[in-house]
Amino acid sequence: MIIKPKRNIMTTKTKTPTWFMVVSIIALIWNIMGVMAYLSQAYMPQEVLDLMSEAERTLMESTPAWVTAAFAIAVFMGTLGCLMLVLKKRIAKMLLLVSLVGIVVQMFWNFFIGDTFEVYGLGKVVMPIMVLIFGVLLVRLANKAITNKWIA
Repeated sequence: MIIKPKRNIMTTKTKTPTWFMVVSIIALIWNIMGVMAYLSQAYMPQEVLDLMSEAERTLMESTPAWVTAAFAIAVFMGTLGCLMLVLKKRIAKMLLLVSLVGIVVQMFWNFFIGDTFEVYGLGKVVMPIMVLIFGVLLVRLANKAITNKWIA
């Protein structure tokens, strides 16, 4: 008599759509670019600071450490979260939620506390809004993947 092991409903996955993997890979690349932006800002050489206007340099030098930390959390957790989407791991949702919190904290300072838009102008408001929207959409994508059992 052959006894087949019972399948756990929580570990049963359905076929992952191709578009999900394409979007996950694009999101991973997006977040890797965010890591590069963070590293270039966090480790900016003095020569680059010297080329900035006085207002830009003052803003850069007066950015609180907690904002820089939120930026780091946003991009590194976002990158890990997207990597977990590509690898089809449930932990992606938690990592992307932490990333979203980092984005919100950083954007709160940019929009309400720092002189970011006074220094760079309102034309620079598009990218922060895009980052926030992408952060929300990635969390929703991870949630949809879990609901549809594309990731386990």
